Amino acid sequence: MTSVAVPETDTRRAIMTVLFVGVFMSALDSAIIGPIVPALRAAFAIDNTQVVLVSIIFTLCSLSSTTLMASLSDRYGRRNVYLLNVFGFAIGSLMIALASDLTMVLLGRAVQGVCAGGITPTASAVIGDVLPSAERAKALGLIGATSGMAFLVGPVMASLILAVADWHWIFLLNLPVAAVVIFLGWRALPRSTAQHEAANGAFDWQGLVLLVLILVSTTLGINQLLDRIFGVTIWPWLFLLVAVLTPVLAWRETRAPAPLLPPRLFTNRQLQVVYLLAVGSGISMGSIIFITSVAVNFGVPISQAGFFLLPLVFLASVTSVFAGRWLPRIGGRMTMVIGYSQLTVGTALLGLPQAPFWLFVVATLIMGSGLGVVVGGALRALVLEEVAATDRGVAQSVINITISIGTLIAVALMASIADSFDFATAYLVCAGAMALMTVISLGLRRQYSK
Repeated sequence: MTSVAVPETDTRRAIMTVLFVGVFMSALDSAIIGPIVPALRAAFAIDNTQVVLVSIIFTLCSLSSTTLMASLSDRYGRRNVYLLNVFGFAIGSLMIALASDLTMVLLGRAVQGVCAGGITPTASAVIGDVLPSAERAKALGLIGATSGMAFLVGPVMASLILAVADWHWIFLLNLPVAAVVIFLGWRALPRSTAQHEAANGAFDWQGLVLLVLILVSTTLGINQLLDRIFGVTIWPWLFLLVAVLTPVLAWRETRAPAPLLPPRLFTNRQLQVVYLLAVGSGISMGSIIFITSVAVNFGVPISQAGFFLLPLVFLASVTSVFAGRWLPRIGGRMTMVIGYSQLTVGTALLGLPQAPFWLFVVATLIMGSGLGVVVGGALRALVLEEVAATDRGVAQSVINITISIGTLIAVALMASIADSFDFATAYLVCAGAMALMTVISLGLRRQYSK
């Protein structure tokens, strides 16, 4: 296989449509879980501890599969892997819709998670293949906006469907969407991509097993799920396992003929900075979860608190698009400084004691603006500028992983601080993390393109 040529405008438009719809579908199923939790509890007679597994299983599987799927797309072509993931996501949706017990729902969510883990990084790699450097940031910004709109539309769509039909239809609707994506994608997506330097060699299964063990242990250690299930303290041992396995993985990858995670992706100084900033973007995403709790503290009814996230998410979708347009003009350094400066101000305002309600609203809007910049396509575009075509997929998967880890850390740490002190203190700590990310952003190059 060889690198694909830049397609004509009409073909590019068709490619972008296929990618946007696929990303929207996978993001939507993360956004609709909240509204259907009561329906799942009633349908299967389960408690909150059991129903939370629906989200945790999805997160674990998507986090564990993202590098595998991205690496396969580097080796065997974006189109095949992308469409396979869309098809698998539809199969997982069908399993959930036909489920007669919680076990089948969890299996379906696992299948969905495995396939969702490959959709976004593969879509981002396709953009790197088919678009020139000057247009990548804009397209990736639109991808970020697409995910944001899914979180706006998802809860509303789920609520409307539940008002007129059974919860099963929420998942059945994925089937015709996936069918359209597969049909259009088979015709529009490039048939070839840059070949991995050792695509015909043995796949790095040892590296994959080590990586999955590290990611699963990290996730379970941070959220302490096993501790709650078994009633014993397990999380320190999980972190110890991570500390032992991480250098083993690094040693393995330096000696593997076709490493799952090529060491060159971690020796590049610009990529190191981008990965740190991706952790910060995950922290900013995690901090959003508790905004509804802050709203309740101001006297907002619990049933209405979620509405205060809508302007934030909408503004994040808008600024994600604008950040993609700014990036080639003002460079990665200035773009990230702008985004993290806004997040620093917004989270600091939420941490002010005895702040008036209008200041709370202003703070959420500032956070939404900054969130769109740092979580949108800017970081993914910066990665594409630093890696070869053969590494685009796996490099995007590293961004997925670092963002997810940042989100897990933020949720666990802020919840712990809020329990010990209050949410104001938790947001002041988050503001400190955002200020640190602003400083780290100075390590990026001034210019966007090499």
